[in-house]
Amino acid sequence: MPTGLTRDAGWEIGVSKTFPLPLAAVWDFVVSPEGVALWLGSGASLPTEKGEPYETADGVAGELRSYRPGDRVRLTYGPTTLQVAVSAAGEGRTVLRFHQERMADAAERERQRAHWQGVMGEVERNLAP
Repeated sequence: MPTGLTRDAGWEIGVSKTFPLPLAAVWDFVVSPEGVALWLGSGASLPTEKGEPYETADGVAGELRSYRPGDRVRLTYGPTTLQVAVSAAGEGRTVLRFHQERMADAAERERQRAHWQGVMGEVERNLAP
């Protein structure tokens, strides 16, 4: 199988970064209006109840699948599924992960990989001291 193609979830991509910050600081930013605008899109409000819909200013729509405070958000992102997760990585360090699955093909996977790398760069700039 080609890189990024799975039997169960189709084409997928994951981007992660470790931040020298406590988990609560990273989580609080990611779910804040400023953080949500970076990863979910302009104009979107992050739903917190399963099945609750959202839509971005760019027309991406979906619904929340799960919301576990301090841990992860999983939602549909158009026809794909997106998960944003945080996990402790030792004292005062946190890993932030963006994982998207069920993409149409390898070309979409590459576009989304570049997108999530850019998002992670913006998150990093916003979390920098």
